[in-house]
Amino acid sequence: MRLCGPPVYSLVGVVTLLLPLWEVGCLELSVGSSLRPQRAPRGHEGALHRHKRSWVWNQFFVLEEYTGNEPLYVGKLHSDVDKGGGNIKYVLSGEGATSIFTIDENTGDIHATKRLDREEQAYYTLRAQAVDRATNRPVEPESEFIVKVQDINDNEPKFLDGPYTAGVPEMSPLGTSVVQVAATDADDPTYGNSARVVYSILHGQPYFSVEPKSGIIRTALPNMDRESRDQYVLVIQAKDMVGQMGGLSGTTSVTVTLTDVNDNPPRFSRKSYQYTVPETQPVASVVAKIKAADADVGSNAEMDYRIIDGDGLGMFKVSTDKDTQEGVITLQKPMDFEIKASYSLRIEATNRHIDPQFLNLGPFSDTATVRVTVEDVDEPPIFSSPLSKMVVSEAAKVGTIIGTVSAHDPDASNSAIRYSIDRNTDLERFFNIDAMTGVISTAKPLDREVNAVHNITIFAMESQDPSQVGKGIAVITVMDINDNAPVFAIEYETFLCENAKPGQVIQTISAVDKDEPPSGHRFFFALSAEAAGNLNFTLRDNKDNTASILTKRGGFRRQEQFLFRLPILILDSGSPSLSSTNTLSIRVCDCDPDGLAQSCTAEAYMLPAGLSTGALIAILACVLTLLVLVLLIVTMRRRKKEPLILEEERDIRENIVRYDDEGGGEEDTEAFDMVALRNLNVIRDHKARRDVSPEVTSFFSSRPAYKTLPDNVIFREFIWDRLKEADVDPSAPPYDSLQTYAFEGSGSVAESLSSLESLSTDSDQNYDYLSDWGPRFKKLADLYGNTEGCNIFS
Repeated sequence: MRLCGPPVYSLVGVVTLLLPLWEVGCLELSVGSSLRPQRAPRGHEGALHRHKRSWVWNQFFVLEEYTGNEPLYVGKLHSDVDKGGGNIKYVLSGEGATSIFTIDENTGDIHATKRLDREEQAYYTLRAQAVDRATNRPVEPESEFIVKVQDINDNEPKFLDGPYTAGVPEMSPLGTSVVQVAATDADDPTYGNSARVVYSILHGQPYFSVEPKSGIIRTALPNMDRESRDQYVLVIQAKDMVGQMGGLSGTTSVTVTLTDVNDNPPRFSRKSYQYTVPETQPVASVVAKIKAADADVGSNAEMDYRIIDGDGLGMFKVSTDKDTQEGVITLQKPMDFEIKASYSLRIEATNRHIDPQFLNLGPFSDTATVRVTVEDVDEPPIFSSPLSKMVVSEAAKVGTIIGTVSAHDPDASNSAIRYSIDRNTDLERFFNIDAMTGVISTAKPLDREVNAVHNITIFAMESQDPSQVGKGIAVITVMDINDNAPVFAIEYETFLCENAKPGQVIQTISAVDKDEPPSGHRFFFALSAEAAGNLNFTLRDNKDNTASILTKRGGFRRQEQFLFRLPILILDSGSPSLSSTNTLSIRVCDCDPDGLAQSCTAEAYMLPAGLSTGALIAILACVLTLLVLVLLIVTMRRRKKEPLILEEERDIRENIVRYDDEGGGEEDTEAFDMVALRNLNVIRDHKARRDVSPEVTSFFSSRPAYKTLPDNVIFREFIWDRLKEADVDPSAPPYDSLQTYAFEGSGSVAESLSSLESLSTDSDQNYDYLSDWGPRFKKLADLYGNTEGCNIFS
C-alpha cells in the first residue's frame, strides 16, 4: 500500500519561504525498515524498482485554522492489492475518524472536514486498513500514522497575572528594579517566531522602563519624591514574532506606588505660641497642644517633644499624643498669679526614626517657643493648715477654748475672712467658732465614751465676696478622765450545789470600765461592809483583775434558803478612783455526782410525789381548755334561745342565707317541708294564734283563690292574705315587724312549670308518655304517670 501526501511548506528563519519538501509522491515502507522517499512513477521511464511490501506511508501535516469552503485534502491511501477493480475498501479509525477526518473508501483520499486548532490538539493518531469489499476481511495488516497540525500565529501574548501592583521606595536611584511582568503565547514555541515575545512600555515614560526580553520594570528617573506624586500607572505591551510587523500583542497595567522614606524633617508652622491659663487650672490637666508638621507618613512621621529650655521646666511637662503626633503640655504644679504671672518654654520636636542616608537633607528636628500667661482668678480663702488637730478633756467646761484655725485670701485684695462650722459635721453642736478670729471652743459638755473623736469642717468665707468659701478640717480628740466606775463584765449566774464543801470556788468574776487610762485598768475586789461578816461566802482578789467567790461552810439546803445575794465592791485605779457595788446572785441547786445542777428552786420540795413541773403545766393547760369549751357551749345555747328580733339599727333588706345543705331529692320528705314550696294558690293549714280571735282565721279561710280574681287586685289580695297569716302565726313577734315576700302574680298563660305544684293542683295533664322515653325518665314516669306516684309526698 502506498500513502501519498500533498506538498508541505516550512517557515525558515525570519524570512517566510515556501519550500516543497517533496512533490506529490509516495513513500514506501517495509516492515522493520526505515523510510525512504520515492518518486511517483511517470510512465515507465526512470521508474524506481521496489520490492513488494504491505504499506507505504508517512506523517501527514495539516495547517490549522483552514478557512476554505471545501474539505482540506490531507493525503491518500493506496494498497498494492488494489488493482482498480473496486474490490478493495479503505477504512480509517482512531482519533477524529469520521468526525474530523474522512476517507473515500474507494480511492483512499483523506480530508479534514473541520477547522483544526493546534492549541486545542497538536496531532491526531489514526489507523488505516484495507479490506476486501466482498468478505470485509483485511487484505493487509492495519497500520498507524499521525496527522500533525501545523501551527500558525493565531494567539496573542497574554499576561496571566495582570494587572500588577508594585511599590518602590521614593528617592530610589536610577535603574532600581520595581517588578517583573511575564506574558505567555499559546502558539508553538518550537516552530517559527509565533511564541517569541518582546516587551515594551506604552505609558509611564520617562519615569520607568522595561527590559524587552525579561519584562523587568525599572526606575528611569532618580530621586522621585512621594510627596510630589505617590502613584504611577504603567501600560506594558508584549508582542510576538519578536516584535516584528504583523505580530500579535497584548497589554497589561502596572500600578507603581512610591513608598515613604523619612526624607522630611518636622517643622513648626510658627516659631512662637501664646496661651493663657487660669491660675486655678487643676494639676495634671492639659494646658496647650502644639504640633510640628511632617510630610512623611506612618512611622516616618512619628516624633518626640521635649522642653529644652525656659523657666517652666519643673512647672510643665510635654508628651506626644501617639494618635495625632501632637505635643501635649500638661501642668505639673499649681499656679499662683500672685507668685508668677507667666512662663516661657522652648520645645523641640525630633523625628523618632531617622534614616542616616538622608541626613544630608538637614537636621530632622525643629524648635518653637511657648509662652504661658497665668490669668488671675478670684480664689477662695486658703487655710494655713488644711488639717488642724486639737485635743480637749472630756471634763472641759462649756466655753473652753480648744484651738484656733487661720485662713487668708490669696488674691491681691486680701479680703477679711469670716469663719463658721459646717453643722452637717457637728449635728449636736458641741463646738462654736469665733467668726472673726477662728477660735474654736466647747458649746456642750463632752463625753469621750460616747464620741472620742470629732471631725468637723470649718468654712472660711471672704467678707467682700461670700461666694468664695474655703474649707478646712479640724480633728478634735476628747481626752479621757476617770468618770466611770467599774462593773461586772457580764451578768453572772452562779449555782451552788447542796453538797458543796467549805472553801470551794463557786464563781470567778471580772470587771470592765468604760474609761481608758493610759497605763491600763487595775481593779480591786472586796465584799461590801454589810456582807463582810457573813458566814456563807468569802471573796479572794486574784490580783489579775479577777476575783474568786468561795464557800465558808457546807450543808446548804434549798428548803432552808435557795437564793443568796452577795454584794461585791469593785474599785478602779483611776485618779480619783471610782467604785461600784454589784450584787452576785447565788442559787442553791440539787446536783448530780458530777457537780452539774439538776434543780435549783425551792418549789420542787412542795410538789406531790411523782409529779414534775412539766406535768403540772400540762394539767393546768387541760383545765383551761375545758373551761373555754364549756363557755363556748353555754354561749351558743343562749344564742339559739333568743327570738329572731330585728335590731333597730340593722339595715333591713333582703338577705341571702347560705346553708350548704343538700337534700335527698324529691323522695326525701323528712329533711324539708315540700309544701312550703308549692303554688301560692294552695290553701294552707294555718295555726291558730292565741292573741287573735278565731273570726279572723275563718275570714281568711274564706278568701277566694288567686286564679279567680281579676288581675288588678291579685297583688292586693296576696298582701292581705300574708297580713292575716302573720296575725294568726303563733311564732310571729307580738309587735309590728317588716315582712318581705316575693310574688310574681298568676298572669302567665302557661302558668307554673314547677313539678312541685303538680302535687297540690288539679291538673288534667297526662304524663304517661314519659314511660316511652326510656330508662332515664323512669323515675319521672313513676311520679307523674299515675296517681300512686303522687302519694309519696302526701
